[in-house]
Order: sequence, then structure tokens, then C-alpha cells
Amino acid sequence: MGRWAIAIHGGAGVDPNLPEQRQEEAKRVLARCLQLGVDLLRAGSSALDVVEAVVRELETDPCFNSGRGSALTRAGTVEMEASIMDGRGRRCGAVSGVSTVRNPVSLARRVMEKSPHSYLAFAGAEDFARDQGLEVVDNSYFITDENVGMLKLAKEANTILFDYRVPLSGADTCALAAAASDNANGMVMNGLPISIYAPETVGCAVVDSNGFTAAATSTGGLMNKMTGRIGDSPLIGAGTYACGLCAVSCTGEGEAIIRSTLARDVAAVMEYKGLPLQEAVDFCVKERLDEGFAGLIAVSGTGEVAYGFNCTGMFRGCATEDGFMEVGIWE
Repeated sequence: MGRWAIAIHGGAGVDPNLPEQRQEEAKRVLARCLQLGVDLLRAGSSALDVVEAVVRELETDPCFNSGRGSALTRAGTVEMEASIMDGRGRRCGAVSGVSTVRNPVSLARRVMEKSPHSYLAFAGAEDFARDQGLEVVDNSYFITDENVGMLKLAKEANTILFDYRVPLSGADTCALAAAASDNANGMVMNGLPISIYAPETVGCAVVDSNGFTAAATSTGGLMNKMTGRIGDSPLIGAGTYACGLCAVSCTGEGEAIIRSTLARDVAAVMEYKGLPLQEAVDFCVKERLDEGFAGLIAVSGTGEVAYGFNCTGMFRGCATEDGFMEVGIWE
């Protein structure tokens, strides 16, 4: 018997001026979801069951950008994506363009277990969800008044907003654009400084007491994104990966994570360079992202936990069988 461990995240790249009330709300949600995972692991649940249950809980709470509370497309609708991976045999399932399935992560698991495929998208994924009897709701269920307001601001600024949880006035948006023009030496995306980008994707990585690993990731994507855009979260090896060595879930600038196949790289440097988990995470975050900004959580098959990010803050939590538990945002 091995040692169980769990890590969760709610997005990397947190605005340093995030209101204290919002910080505390996020930490309460993370603590509740982390405790759910701990309770299941103590009861002997499998890693796969735990990552699904924890991510379902994160999808149900509108605090983060997944499930209810997801970011809105330019058309004002929600298109969600999720993936799940079982380290035993590296089985995986993923979905994109989901607009009515209450818990996309559960649909991803059904794709893995009940279909001959690894990835379904848009109408095909929706049809499969209904065939499987998964709970579906109207798209309006996922939309919050807060996100409607942030989509309006994003359109007015003619940009994609990542950190849609911090209200911006018109004056604030103009100030950000001006700051971008003065930020020639810093990274700018869509005309705004990278410092405001905070994609609040959710994820969970687990190793159970049998030494089996699993990971899952779920997101609503980017505020004001083009309809049909697909990020890293449903891409196995980019946003999610699990094998005998470790399980990983990533968050951040999706295009950079895709280019670097970030989640798989953690396992690769453990396997080929012989690095322990935290050193592998640090190496990948530092060396593999080029100019991109992202973060990740990971667990090893031997019960270690690790995380890393190269931006300002990451909503995260972790716990191990020996009693260690923490929830944090900053360094």
C-alpha cells in the first residue's frame, strides 16, 4: 500500500489587486473541495473517482471558470471543455464545445469508459451525453450576471479578458491599454498586459493508497473568445496527464501550454532525466513555457505533491496522507 495525495487548482495568474473578499471566497471553495477529496481517499475511493468528484464540485460552484460560472463566448453563450485521465493504462477521455451538460468532467469520463473514442466535441459530445443519460440543463444555467457584465466590458475593450472576476470600469480598461503600450519589455496579449490575465480553469490530480494516479481538468475558456476556440484543458498531454509516475493538471495561457505539452513534459523529465516531482515541475515551468505564463499541480505515484507557476499567484490546495494540508494563492 502506498500513500495517497491530492492537489487541486482554480487557475493561475491572479490579479495582485484581487479584493480580499474574493480571495477568501476562493480559498473557502478550494478548502471545501479539497476536504471532499480527502474524505473520499480516506474512505478508500479510487484516484479516478476522486478527481471526478472534486472537479464536479468545482464545476457546480460559480466561483471559478468551469461549469456554472464559465466564461462567455463573443456570442454570449458558454462552451465548456474538460478531460480526465487514468494513470492505469493511460486511458483518457475529453470533450469540447459542451453547452448543456451540467458536469463536463463526467461526460469526459463517459467518453473514456463508454465510447470507442478519446475525444468528442460540440454536437457529437452533446448527443453522446444524452445517450448516456447525463444531466443536461439549458445554457442559461451556466451564465451569471457577473459574466454578462464582464463580456460587455471585454467587447467594449475589443479584447479577450482572462481575469473576468475583477470588475473593470471603462476608465480602468483605457488605463490598462495605456499600460500595455508602456510595457514594451513585458509580455502583452490582446493589447493588455499579461499581469491582468487569470484563466481560472479548475483541476485535480490524485494518487490513491494503491498507488494509482488520475487527473482531471475543466474550464469555460476565455471571456469573449471566438466560438469554437479550444484550449489546453481537454488536450491530453497539454492540460492533463496521468501515468504511473505522476498525475498533472495545468492552468494558464492555453496556447503556451499546448505548444509546450506541459503536463506530459513533467512525466517525461521524471522518466528521462530522473528528476523527483518538484524538480520536474520547476524545470518544466521554467524551461518549457518559452514566453508563456502558466501553472500546474502534480502528484507522484509515491504520494508526493508539487505545484509551480511563473505568474502572479495560483489558486491551489493540496493534502497528503501524513496530515499535511494547505490552501493558498500567492508564493
